[in-house]
Amino acid sequence: MKRTLAAGSVLLAMTGAAVAQGAPVIEVLKQESCGCCGGWVTAMQKAGFTLDVRNVSGDELYAAKEASGFSDDLWACHTASVAGYTIEGHVPVSEVKRLLEERPDVLGIATPGMPTGSPGMEYGNEREAFDVVLVNTDGRQQVYASYPGN
Repeated sequence: MKRTLAAGSVLLAMTGAAVAQGAPVIEVLKQESCGCCGGWVTAMQKAGFTLDVRNVSGDELYAAKEASGFSDDLWACHTASVAGYTIEGHVPVSEVKRLLEERPDVLGIATPGMPTGSPGMEYGNEREAFDVVLVNTDGRQQVYASYPGN
């Protein structure tokens, strides 16, 4: 329970920092050793986002995921927050921008797992089919976007 409360405080602080600045700053929680998370961060930066990246322990990251309201089938390697939304995993730039433009009343979006070809998971021309999932405030999920494989 303590872990969940602490992670909830971290997510609220992350959200508050982004809102206070008025710009869509993406707050990222990741483990220092994760290279693919760094690839996702680089993709977001190249798209013009400002990021505040925090390397945290596995326990802190797990607690933040629990506090997000996302079910564990949506979890990936990093968790981010922007403008009051949770962004879980290797979500493409276009879907983050779409979320911020549409501003739906949801918890956020996720790319479950670590699909090859998603931002940060690029390996040559290989691409797995994957979905970006929208998570409603009641936890229900729906496909927000689909990306084909090759």
